[in-house]
Amino acid sequence: MFPEYRDLITQLKTTDRHFLGLFDKHNALDQQIKNIESHIEHATHEEVEILKKQKLLLKDQMYAILQKAESTA
Repeated sequence: MFPEYRDLITQLKTTDRHFLGLFDKHNALDQQIKNIESHIEHATHEEVEILKKQKLLLKDQMYAILQKAESTA
């Protein structure tokens, strides 16, 4: 995710608790979705769609933080 921001992501994970929280939640949702799609966990189609929307919202929030951090650097 966001390979062009790899260094900035690493920096923000250690200096910005809010960003770290978003990052961790995003990764947890990603793993949960993968588990459901691999039939390790069970969920309805609607539940998967809700998880994907939550994951996308987190990604959008992280992207906004990355853009702001890059513009102030």
